[in-house]
Amino acid sequence: MTSARKSGRRAALAGVGAVVLAATALGTQGAGATPSPEPQHLTAAQAGKLAQRIGADLKGASPGAYYDAAAKKLVVNVVDPASAATVRAAGAEPRTVTRTARQLAAARHTLDTDARIPGTAWSVDPKTNKVVVKADSTVRGAKLDRLTKVLASLGDTVTLQRTKGAFRPTLAGGDAIWAPSARCSLGFNVTKGGQPHFLTAGHCGNISNTWSDRRGGSAIGRTVTSVFPGHDYALVRYTGGTDHPSAVDLYNGGQQPITQAAEATVGENVQRSGSTTQVHDGQVTGLDATVNYSEGTVTGMIDTSVCAEPGDSGGALFDGTSAIGLTSGGSGDCSSGGETFFQPVTNALSDLGAQLP
Repeated sequence: MTSARKSGRRAALAGVGAVVLAATALGTQGAGATPSPEPQHLTAAQAGKLAQRIGADLKGASPGAYYDAAAKKLVVNVVDPASAATVRAAGAEPRTVTRTARQLAAARHTLDTDARIPGTAWSVDPKTNKVVVKADSTVRGAKLDRLTKVLASLGDTVTLQRTKGAFRPTLAGGDAIWAPSARCSLGFNVTKGGQPHFLTAGHCGNISNTWSDRRGGSAIGRTVTSVFPGHDYALVRYTGGTDHPSAVDLYNGGQQPITQAAEATVGENVQRSGSTTQVHDGQVTGLDATVNYSEGTVTGMIDTSVCAEPGDSGGALFDGTSAIGLTSGGSGDCSSGGETFFQPVTNALSDLGAQLP
């Protein structure tokens, strides 16, 4: 098997973290007061872990957080002084916003109940402190009228963005792993029960029980579990003597070693590797996204500005040595640009009882 094919199997985890932006407004220090600590300089992975810890400390009271890559700091949205003090003490920067976590969750609940229209997606944008609703080119006529009515009922808590193309799982009939009638991409190599497996997209796992590393080749893996819609992940058990390094194919003759699974953080710069379009980069723009494909609804997704095309499905989303997600679907392409949604790897590993090698 070629090195590109071998490295198509990568093991990674991507998780969902708190999401909301924050730029601070610190009050004037009184005479003799203890100065507030400066926000810590953090990597994106460290920011994601800190966001989770602060979210737990605030018991869900924060509307979200995001990573300021330029300043290397975590910004956390707050609505009260006590929460701001907790955020500062933890080493992040608080930003006061007007919409509470409960208000944003209520808006999402309304959308979940009344606006599950194929071609739509939504997630909280920490930078605007709103729920961003996206509608692709297929949402028109009666579907657009229905969506517009629901959005009007939610006022300025939500904002609508139109996207080119159509939201679809990025499946083609890509890299590296072939079914009898389709091609997808391997995400990350993992183990379960001490045996080697790999992760790919659930909408890929749904179409075939067996997978090969070349078109028409002998089977090198068998689908064990596949989940789509709802989520979008599949677990495939290796059945042959194939190498399965914990690395991602960079398509330049090199590989990126993967050593850990990590939660995604809004504002984090990430890369995606897939068999159709190879390696592309972008930024995490939203977490816990709901996406309404024509095939069904998936939830808990990572929203990004990374492009992808059919055949890239299941491929690895990563940040350095951290595994983040599995390519699910999106709109646009890698010529004109687009956006892609990813299944968090951390969730997939937890649900499947699998681990990185």
